Amino acid sequence: MAIDEENIIEMTDEDGNVVRCELFDIVEFEGKQYALLLEADSEEEEPEVVLMRYTEDGDDVFFETIDDDKEFDNVQNYIESLEDEFEEEE
Repeated sequence: MAIDEENIIEMTDEDGNVVRCELFDIVEFEGKQYALLLEADSEEEEPEVVLMRYTEDGDDVFFETIDDDKEFDNVQNYIESLEDEFEEEE
């Protein structure tokens, strides 16, 4: 996987470890934007996908944890439906 350093986001996990993620895509759902991030330094063939709320304020970009389980599930289901549509088109 090629990694574009401009699309790398460094985040701190709950244990205080810095995790580097590549911005894979931004999806809009119900008037909000959500970022799909892939672990950049993962040794796995299929790296873990991290889903976060994405907001912009001027030139500043924010990635927020989705604390609401219902919101997270709804966005996850929407993204999965997009994947299903894409696979059907192939």
